[in-house]
Amino acid sequence: MNSGYTSEKEIQVLYADTDMMGVIYHGSYIKWLELGRMQLIEDVGYDYIAMEREGYFAPVYNVNITYKKSLRYGDRAFVKTWVAENTGMKTIYGFQIVNGDGELCTEGTTTHIVVKKVNDEFKPVAFKRTFPEWFQKYEQIKIK
Repeated sequence: MNSGYTSEKEIQVLYADTDMMGVIYHGSYIKWLELGRMQLIEDVGYDYIAMEREGYFAPVYNVNITYKKSLRYGDRAFVKTWVAENTGMKTIYGFQIVNGDGELCTEGTTTHIVVKKVNDEFKPVAFKRTFPEWFQKYEQIKIK
């Protein structure tokens, strides 16, 4: 990674996050990616809840995760998050989850689009036009 901004958040690894093998269940990582995304949004000065109050949402369009090293209950873990791509219609967040020794355990991306709730349907909107300042901030901080 070069230039740009990377957010970091420590993850509380819970026993409930483990599977029968004693390692972190693969599905637990999805919520950790979301913790990272929310931390990044907060770090750069925006409020996702305020966006929802205005009737806009940013659902996940795609998730891509590669598991490299197991995490176990009792391990320290950190999610690092950055903006990898920001097209105006979709934003791709990059992620790495590292253990307390800084070893890469998981990496991947989530792709989000912005939608507006109209009646009971969700219509895609352009992030660039709907939230121009937020879009520009992402342009400033994205990893190039």
